[in-house]
This record gives sequence, structure tokens and C-alpha cells, in this order.
Amino acid sequence: MPNTTPTPVTVRLEDYTPPPYLIDTVHLDVDIRKEGAVVTATLKCLRNRMVPAGASLVLDGEELETLAVSLDGQQLAADAYRIAGSQLVIEHVPEQFTLQTQVRIQPDKNTQLSGFYRSKNGYFTQCEPQGFRRITWFIDRPDVMARYTVTLHAEKAVFPVLLANGNPVASGDEPDGRHFATWEDPFKKPSYLFAMVAGKLDVLRDTYRTYSGREVQLAIYVEPGKLDQCAHAMAALKKSMRWDEQRFGLECDLDHYMIVAVGDFNMGAMENKGLNIFNTKYVLARADVATDVDFENIDRVVAHEYFHNWTGNRVTCRDWFQLSLKEGLTVFRDQEFGADTHSRETARIREVRGLRAVQFPEDAGPMAHPVRPSIYVEINNFYTATVYEKGAEVVRMIQTLIGWRAFRKGMDLYFERHDGQAVTCDDFVAAMSAASGFDFTQFMTWYRQSGTPKVTACGAYDGAAKRYTLTLRQSCAPTPEQPEKAPYLIPVAVGLVGPDGTDLDLGGETTRILQLTEPEQTFVFENIPVAPVPSLLRNFSAPVVLDYSYSESDLAHLLAHDSDPFNRWEAGQRLFGQLILSNAARLARGEPQDWPTSVIEAARKVLNNGSDPAFIAEALTLPSEATLAEQMDVVDPEALHDARNGLLLMLASGLEGDFARLYARLAPSGAYRPDTAEAARRRLRNLCLAYLNEFDKRNYRALARQQFEGADNMTDQFAALSTLANVVGADGEKALADFYERWQNEALVVDKWLAVQAGSRLPDTLARVQSLTRHAAFDLKNPNKVYALLRTFGANHRYFHAADGSGYRFLGEQITALDPLNPQVAARLARCFDRWKKFDDGRQAHARAVLESLRRHTGLSSDVFEVVDKALG
Repeated sequence: MPNTTPTPVTVRLEDYTPPPYLIDTVHLDVDIRKEGAVVTATLKCLRNRMVPAGASLVLDGEELETLAVSLDGQQLAADAYRIAGSQLVIEHVPEQFTLQTQVRIQPDKNTQLSGFYRSKNGYFTQCEPQGFRRITWFIDRPDVMARYTVTLHAEKAVFPVLLANGNPVASGDEPDGRHFATWEDPFKKPSYLFAMVAGKLDVLRDTYRTYSGREVQLAIYVEPGKLDQCAHAMAALKKSMRWDEQRFGLECDLDHYMIVAVGDFNMGAMENKGLNIFNTKYVLARADVATDVDFENIDRVVAHEYFHNWTGNRVTCRDWFQLSLKEGLTVFRDQEFGADTHSRETARIREVRGLRAVQFPEDAGPMAHPVRPSIYVEINNFYTATVYEKGAEVVRMIQTLIGWRAFRKGMDLYFERHDGQAVTCDDFVAAMSAASGFDFTQFMTWYRQSGTPKVTACGAYDGAAKRYTLTLRQSCAPTPEQPEKAPYLIPVAVGLVGPDGTDLDLGGETTRILQLTEPEQTFVFENIPVAPVPSLLRNFSAPVVLDYSYSESDLAHLLAHDSDPFNRWEAGQRLFGQLILSNAARLARGEPQDWPTSVIEAARKVLNNGSDPAFIAEALTLPSEATLAEQMDVVDPEALHDARNGLLLMLASGLEGDFARLYARLAPSGAYRPDTAEAARRRLRNLCLAYLNEFDKRNYRALARQQFEGADNMTDQFAALSTLANVVGADGEKALADFYERWQNEALVVDKWLAVQAGSRLPDTLARVQSLTRHAAFDLKNPNKVYALLRTFGANHRYFHAADGSGYRFLGEQITALDPLNPQVAARLARCFDRWKKFDDGRQAHARAVLESLRRHTGLSSDVFEVVDKALG
């Protein structure tokens, strides 16, 4: 049988042209029945005056059964239009006209979860980026903005809730036990922000009074029986609304703001105007089923989607190359909200930890692309850490360069200029430039170039002249399609720490923002009375790799004294990372591990300095294997794994008494509260428990069992389970069995149970994961289950990269099975292979065989093909 994989179509930013036709209003009538849904779309269209006349009308569509097409009330004969693949083409249309199409779709068979699809409790939509074309024929691109009116019809007893964007304007009963509801959205929006829902759902209602005095009706819809898990999400929504008013002066513009939670969802959540569709994991929370991390993630994701109401909805992107215009900016906004709501110090640490673990490898791999890509085959593959998290870092650098006040002025100007428009990243930066007077010409390199810049620093102190000289050099390695790189404008925040641990005066300030614009620059600091230790890239002022030859004593000094919390943490990470990598090299040479006792004293100072427990926990969490692997020329995952575990055991041995005393002292004194202080206490206490269980001692195993059995909250119970799940023998097996027995009817908790086994350090991990794919708890059609089990295994550095290739073959089989069901999720799973060329020849041979087999597979989706083809190079 010939390979039926479609020939990839390459889309280029430079080829952008405005749409020949615009759509003013959309009236949708959606009749939902067992045999499918009939969608009648009435579009008022007009020629785009910015485009020469004479172009054909071209509409996008996928998996649509076309029943009728009419123009200005006259049904068109079959030869008056043509359907060519995924396009409906009408050759000659007037300057203004009304087009009506009627199609039948099959949402019950839609396993891609894109467009209109069936889930357990009803029908839901996901239209970003190109799902609306799976609902009806349309000019499905973000620069076509229209006003929508939607009427849904369905069986009332089965689907009592009928929702769409905007405000309810009509509803009523129909014959045969059916009913209808009509919704009207007063704001123009692109088709990717369209949403509708028909289901049997419970609802939590509330109201919010804006700072101008308007009352907004709030509602969160969830599957029946989950209403007691919605309160935190509602509180998060109201906090987000208040924060956006106070921080950016942005008020909710809607009369109704609704969130609907669904268990089958490809993404985290979707910001459809006034009707957000959420993955249940970012809505449902209760102390016994959600961890502190879950509570904080709900805060952040609810905020993120609400903030999109302005940065993404009111001002949207002109084309999909501009995706970071809304996503990078909105991630920055939700990061700032999280920092203000929780802990600014530890929030920044976690953001950078995640950036290094995911985005830095992406920048160095086959899927490397700029924050604003210039080319793609499948846009679904560009919902990436580069677009989101690195995009947020680019926005943060803008604020660093011009200051908060000018940044806020630039935001105000951005909305003043572009409210109601579809615009570009250049438009955003132009508003910042106009508000501040700053020339961002060179800075735009961050949007155009892929790869992570490297900044090499060296310093020299002249005691006689009391002068410190800092030389910075920048470079960026070649990436796919970009072998040569222009210099970046890099803001480097610098402090100088004296021998007594205090910041030295830098002319009235203790942190100076240097602007590195050349391949090499030298900066001079005068009146420096003593030789300092430089604190470089404070608060991680730019997403770069910093190369500075810190000695072990320099790092210990910064770890103990740096006034910048991020760099205090960073010093510890560098210290631990250097030791792990050096011992991994020793193990690879067949030599024993060798750990200096000084590292114990450095860690003890952190543990006992009385600072924020959350910071202590972050400081004593070792860098991940994935992050460390990026610093190796050829990765030996077994040696790296054993060396990292060796340092864990070394710290546990040297600090056993400290960990045991602190674990006891941090015991809970009352009922669970999901506030920042209590979350910090639990975080540090559970880290102590994990360190203590690096030993094979009954008393510490008993502590973990006691916590597992007696915890009144999921944070503590799951922390104990995570510890016991890495224990060989009856303790771990019993804990896993008891956990599943108790929580098997809570889907999100079962996801944790799957993930903790997929991420295990035990030698039978692959066999266990293979067995779990056949367990009743796993469903290949559900993205949450796939991410929990399969993507977690793909991130298990030791066992995914097994020397015999077994991990690669297993994941390849799963991608092959998943691709026909859900290409988007299959492509994300295929990204686990991105860094296969970092490994030894044997592993590379195994990975290449799997990737080549995938590329040859009959009917492979364009989503997976692009990822695999780029990985193979």
C-alpha cells in the first residue's frame, strides 16, 4: 500500500496577504441530534477594499457534509461552486452579499477534540487555531473579525444547558421535548474565539462589581457532582478581575463571564470571548483531591484566560505567526499576577526552572523557532514554550529596559491604538517605543532569531584604582534555517557583593542594568572599595545561558549572602550542577563518586538560615536531569541519574539530623489551608521527608506511611505517595494500591497516580507503564491520561533513554496508535524525541530507527510528520 501521508504545505510569514473578503456578521443555527448536528451559517460578507477586486471567495472546511449553499437568498446549483479538498470556492460574488451554507457534522466521532466534539457530559468546542472550519464553511483566519449570533437546539432532558459567547437574548421550548437558546456577542471576534456548549452541567453562580460600578454575572459550569470543587476557581476569577483593574486599569467589558470545565480537552484552557472552555484540571480543586500546586495553577490559568479578554480578544493577532503577541504577553501578565498573589521570589525561580527544563532544550533542538516564527507546516505544533514562556521573557525584558511606569503607559497606548483590531508583534513594540522613547530596533532580534544566546563574562578588580571591570561577550549557536545570528540587545542586571555579604554601592544603586548590544563590551565600575563577587543576570534579566568561572567559594558566598533571591538560588543550582556533572563524568570513566564535604555546610546554611521555607525548598531541590543534560556534549543518562541520586544521598547523610528535626518542627498545627505560608511549610516539610527516605531506614519509611495514611489533604498524601512509589517492596506497592482504591472515581487524582508511576526511579518502570496502558484507568483518547502516563514517561530521563532502545520503541508505538485519534496530542508526545542526537551512538541508532519508522507510517498526520521530519533533520 502506498504511503498516504499528505504532502506538507509550508506557510511563510513573508507570504501574508490581507483577506480578499471580510465578514461583518455571522448567524449560526446549530441543530444537535443523534444522527449529527446540522449547522446553518448565514454570513454577511463584503469585499476588503484594501485588496484589488476580482478574487474568488474561498472558505475553509474540514469533515463537513455540505447540504446546501445559497447566495443572497438563491440556492446555488452544484456547478456554481466547487469543493476542492478543504476549500469551498465561488468564482464570482458581488461587492456585498449574504452567503448561507448548511452542513452536517459528526461531533460524536470527533476524537481530535478540535471543532465541535462530544465529551461525557455534552458537546463542547475548541476552535483555536483552526477548529472553526470543522463546524462550518468560513474564512477561518484571525484577521477576519465578525459579530456572532448563535442559536442552539437540543433535547432538553439530555442537554439542559445551551451556551455560546456573549449575552442570552432568547430561549424556549420546542416540540418533541427539545429546546433552544440564542446568544448574541456584541464584540467582533475572530473565529478561533468562537465557543458553544450543550450539556448536562451543574453551575456555580456569583457576581462581580467592576471599579466603574457595572455588575458582571459570573458562572462556572462543571460535570454533575463536582460543584463543591469550584469555589477556588471562582475566587481566582474575582481576584484576577480586581488585579487587572488595579495593575493595568483594564475592566471586564462583558455582562456575562462563563467558565465551562470539560475532562476531554487538548489544552489547558481557552479564552473564547466570555465563554472560556477549561480542562477540568484547572478548575476543580478541594483540599483532599488537589495539591498546593494545583491550587496555584488554577489561580494562574484562570487569570491567564481572563487576562486574554484584553490581550488576545479585544486586541488579537493578525496571523498565527504573531501568536506570541497574545500568548507571551498574557503569560507575562499571569506571571506577575502569580507573583503578587503568592511569592514573588519563588514564582520567579519556578518560572526559570521550567524555562530551562523545556524551552532551552527546544531552542537547541530540531523544533527551534523564533518567538515569532517565520515558517510552519502545522500551526498546532507552535503552541510551544518558545512562543509562551520565552515570549513572556521578551515582554519582561521590555519592562526591564524602560521601567514599569513607561511599560504601563505603553500598554495604555497599545489599547488606545489597536482596540478591536488584529495586529502584529511590531505594533505592540511600537506602542512601547512611543510611550518610552526607547529605540527597540535591535531588540526585535529577540522576535526574529531562534536559539538561546550565551553570555560569557569575566571580571577584574584593580585595588589601587578601586575599579572593577566586567567584560561581556555574546554569541548564539546556529539553529535550523538560521546559521548566522545578529547580536541581541541583552539587559544584564548586575550587582557586586562584598566580602561581608553586603551589596556594594554602584553610584546610588545596588543593581545596574547593563545593555549588551555588541559581540563584546566592557563595563567599568568606579569607587569599588574591595574585591567583589559579581552577581550577574539578577532576577534572570534575560533568557540566556551565563558562562562565568565562579569558584566553589564564590558560589557558597552568593548562596549565603546575595540580596537577589533568584541569584541566591542560582548560586546553589550552579554549585550542585557542577558537582553532579563532574561525578557523572567520573562514573562514565568507571571511577567512584567524590563529593566535597563543603557542599553539606553550604546546604546546612540554607536549611537553617530561617528564611522563607518556600525559598529553602527551592534552593535544596537539585537541578533536573533534563536541565543538566543540556550542559553535556554527549549525555550518559545512567551516569547522570546515578550522580544526581548520589548527591541526594550525600546531602541526606550529612543533614540527616537537620532534616529530621525540621520535619518534626514543621508538622501541621491545624486544618489544611491553601494559603502561601502554609503551602511553603508543606513544601519544605515534604522535601525533608523525601531526603530522609533516600536512606533505606524503617523509621523514615514509617514516617512516610504515617503521613500517607493520616494526611487530611492531597498535598501531603501525594508527597508521601511519591516517596513510597520509589521504594522497592511492599510499602510502595501497598501505597499505590490503597491510593487507587480510594481515588479511582476522581479522574484528576487518578492522573497523579499514573504520573507518579511513569516518573519512578525503580528499574521496572517501563514494564509498569506498559501494563498501565492496559489498565482501566488509562484511555488513549483522553489527553489528560496521555500526558499523565506517556508524556511523563517521555520525561523520565533514565528510562525513556534506556540503552537498549526499549523506551523509544514503546513511545513510538503509542504515537502510532494515537495519531489517527488525536494528531495534536500525538505530535506533542513525539516532541519527547527532540534531543535524541545529544546521546551516544547506540541510543541514536535506536531513536533514529523509531523516528524513521514513524515517518514511513501510512497516513501519518501533518502534525506528527513535521515533528518527526525535523527531528530526523
